[in-house]
Amino acid sequence: MSDNTALPDCPLAEHGPQLHTYRKGVPRWCPGCGDHSVLSAIQRFLRDRQIAPEKIVAVSGIGCSGRFPHYLNTYGFHGLHGRAFPVACGIKFRRPELNVVVITGDGDCCSIGAGHWLHAIRYNMDMTVLLLDNHIYSMTKKQTSPTTALGTVTKTHPGGAVIPPLNPIETALGAANVSFVAQTVDWAPAHLSATISAAWDHPGFAFVRVLVRCPHFFEKEAKSMAKDREHLVYMEHEKGIRLDEKGEKFFKNRRVHDPSDLNAARMLAHQDDDHLNLGLYYQNTAAMRYDVYGSGNIGMQPDEKLQAIERALDRFSV
Repeated sequence: MSDNTALPDCPLAEHGPQLHTYRKGVPRWCPGCGDHSVLSAIQRFLRDRQIAPEKIVAVSGIGCSGRFPHYLNTYGFHGLHGRAFPVACGIKFRRPELNVVVITGDGDCCSIGAGHWLHAIRYNMDMTVLLLDNHIYSMTKKQTSPTTALGTVTKTHPGGAVIPPLNPIETALGAANVSFVAQTVDWAPAHLSATISAAWDHPGFAFVRVLVRCPHFFEKEAKSMAKDREHLVYMEHEKGIRLDEKGEKFFKNRRVHDPSDLNAARMLAHQDDDHLNLGLYYQNTAAMRYDVYGSGNIGMQPDEKLQAIERALDRFSV
């Protein structure tokens, strides 16, 4: 996502937007919820880039993540369950000058909204997409979600989830015309911020899976995920998510991965092991964009639009 008013080196303007500029309301998520970390990261990023609030539209669906537009002091649209992507695509198609941010959850995106998700990847419109994946339907009190691990005990599967979970990274990489796929976690703030920054700068549909902790319905898992760094792997490459020396020290394990290699990215996403790869899986800045294709008639006057419609109808004259 590009914005000519952004300051690439993040110097704070003396009289520009401050952190409180992007805050609105009191977040009603449970204490310790990973959504708090993501919200703070987004607000700090917008402050650092000095992006005007009126140039931003936050779009969400239903779920815990759906409340994001209520807590960002920007334009926002809290949509229907699974329908965040059609709304976001409509906004970007007609208002290309706006920065569109989609906040969705593992149920909202990967279940009821899965069809819209795949086609939104294919359309590759210029927007930043954050999938907040906590592996459970938290808002409906611990029901099985598409990403719930096999055997997990939930209210809908008291004997344990009976089928393997969907892999959002693998699914996104398998979609046609995919252009940006990354993964991060809420408890690695430096990596989370760097990933949001890279996604924002990508000219196209930037899909980021953010693993977030649910301290209420997944209390044990939430605590163990943040404490155990052995399973985290930092994917490093000059074309990938870049961290400073302090940020890199957070990770005990590293692996080199070239994000321009789609086949390698798919193989990496498909691996079934105990490690969680964080970073940029794939990026293609040359992928076709539907918002560019549809921008030709933006700015046309009413009489010009009417003439264009009449010319189109003339093609069917008999």
